[in-house]
Amino acid sequence: MTSNSSNSGTNQSWGGRFSEPTDAFVARFTASESFDRRLAFHDIQGSIAHATMLARVGVLSENERDAIINGLDEVRSEIERGEFPWSVELEDVHMNIEARLTAKIGITGKKLHTGRSRNDQVATDIRLFLRDEIDRIAMELARLRTGLIELADREADTIMPGFTHLQTAQPVTFGHHLLAWQEMLARDHERLLDCRKRVNVLPLGAAALAGTTYPIDRHVSAELLGFERPAENSLDAVSDRDFAIEFTGFASLLLMHLSRMSEELVLWTSAQFDFIDLPDRFCTGSSIMPQKKNPDVPELVRGKTGRVYGHLMGLLTLMKSQPLAYNKDNQEDKEPLFDAVDTVKDCLKAFADMVPAIEPKKASMAEAARRGFSTATDLADYLVRKGVAFRDAHEIVGQSVAFGLAEGKDLSEMTLDELRQFSDTIEQDVFEVLTLEGSVAARNHIGGTAPDQVRAAAQRARDALSALAGGA
Repeated sequence: MTSNSSNSGTNQSWGGRFSEPTDAFVARFTASESFDRRLAFHDIQGSIAHATMLARVGVLSENERDAIINGLDEVRSEIERGEFPWSVELEDVHMNIEARLTAKIGITGKKLHTGRSRNDQVATDIRLFLRDEIDRIAMELARLRTGLIELADREADTIMPGFTHLQTAQPVTFGHHLLAWQEMLARDHERLLDCRKRVNVLPLGAAALAGTTYPIDRHVSAELLGFERPAENSLDAVSDRDFAIEFTGFASLLLMHLSRMSEELVLWTSAQFDFIDLPDRFCTGSSIMPQKKNPDVPELVRGKTGRVYGHLMGLLTLMKSQPLAYNKDNQEDKEPLFDAVDTVKDCLKAFADMVPAIEPKKASMAEAARRGFSTATDLADYLVRKGVAFRDAHEIVGQSVAFGLAEGKDLSEMTLDELRQFSDTIEQDVFEVLTLEGSVAARNHIGGTAPDQVRAAAQRARDALSALAGGA
């Protein structure tokens, strides 16, 4: 068949080699314009830097550069106003913007793509997008951590039961428990900022896979776009999606932590625990049971965790068998990454708004701590300090607990004579360690439950957060 040089029905960016237009279904199936238009402003940002660099090395004239930049500014304004004529026939955000630019400024618009490919262009756009989103997420994460730290400081003296196996173990304070959540988020925050370092590498200039013969200066492009450095290898630059997987790994860990917190919030708001109250604005009611107040925000965050896990597995599977360099498979990286970003931001906003408004029910917490023989370990430690071997002390306390269960008494409610029937080592000073207040105050070491230690830990957390935010 003799080729038709006009190829009027084929895509303008690559139609020269084809003798017939793409099937209409295939055009829709392979297009990404419906979702990658989200990268439009980053695409324009990258194109302005690329045109600026091309003019510096003499590939474009200054007049051509200015025409391109002014045209791209007009395109950006159209998108902002919602007046941009998106077209699925143009496949993706890149060709939509380039076609619109060319329609505005003529043949000079076709020169913009000199020395680059859509392969390095989209890789650059995604990194620009994710870098900006990481900065927004870091700010929201810092806001949540600040709320936790301040609430923990206020509740440093509020006693509640600590649990293992969801059974009452030892008394702690609500502030101490909240700072455990804060430690999880501190690790997430560090992971996020560490991930940003690997996002902040410039692929632009790698072209399709092997670089370009034009005298480009990739260091100029990197400087203009705020990247730390250009990518070292052109093959890897266009095909690497590790940074997206790493971010989604961060997101999975973060949502796992938020899910654990959510589970506790759901439990604590139940009538069976009755530890906290969440303001009405973070809850909903029942369509049939008028008494219900459902903790929908933490329940939904708990549910969204699986969604983010799915995106991580999807991206890992997407990349697991890809040969170098770029493959069309990589079009599938955007939707899971976009959704992971949106889910993380929404969940963090919900928690950052909700956590400072948590109202502890102090009496209920203290009563729950009293009910579970939570000072049993303190009694064992007391006996050991009196010279009793730990295994013997463990046995004595176990007998005391059995007696308390039979009599319906907590250890602190027993008389001295009742306690001494299990060991004559026990003396009047035992009651100093059997109170909830005495128990938490006795663990007076870094990382311990003593209220002064909790307040000191809150201050260290503030200082660490401030240093981390300053370093970012």
